[in-house]
Amino acid sequence: MRMDYQLAERWIAPGSHVLDLGCGNGELLAHLHTQLGVTGYGLEIDEDKINDAIAKGLSIVEQDLNDGLARFADNSFDTVVMARALQAVKSPDLLLLDMLRVAREAVITFPNFAHWQNRIHLGLKGLMPVSEALPYEWYNTPNIHLCTFKDFEALCAEHDIDIINRFAVSDSDKPHSALMTTLIRQAPNLLADVAIYRVTKRSSNA
Repeated sequence: MRMDYQLAERWIAPGSHVLDLGCGNGELLAHLHTQLGVTGYGLEIDEDKINDAIAKGLSIVEQDLNDGLARFADNSFDTVVMARALQAVKSPDLLLLDMLRVAREAVITFPNFAHWQNRIHLGLKGLMPVSEALPYEWYNTPNIHLCTFKDFEALCAEHDIDIINRFAVSDSDKPHSALMTTLIRQAPNLLADVAIYRVTKRSSNA
């Protein structure tokens, strides 16, 4: 299972009510249901993936994330999860705020565009990078708002969003040495190609 899925599991309490945005074939939601007794819904737009998720016994809503979360009332969920989809929506800032309207916490993952390989690829070749975390060409990519660790943290600060946890990981299947793991954590904006955040809306009396 992907590292971002593993962290989502670690950060979600057993029995929680969860909304999974861009849930794909429902792999994460099904796992959370089996392992933690989680209930909730998935939002997805791809019909084939929706059918796969429904076949797993999941409750799926067919919806474009660009339409927002108006169908859900305030504080309807304990946690909203969005794995590698924030950069693919038209207004990620508004969707982030909407996520923290319908839930107390959000777990968000996205590819880090400032990863050193992307910098070298763009700097030396003058071409948009293609990697494990960003496996698309510039002309067919769904990613329209690529960002970095620093970009996301600036957005959170601007909207009074508190970062509860942050994790920096590599999308590579190859295991890292203890030294490399430490370096990734110390310089995530340069060395990590996937960012994973757990955030919450700052209390008005904080």
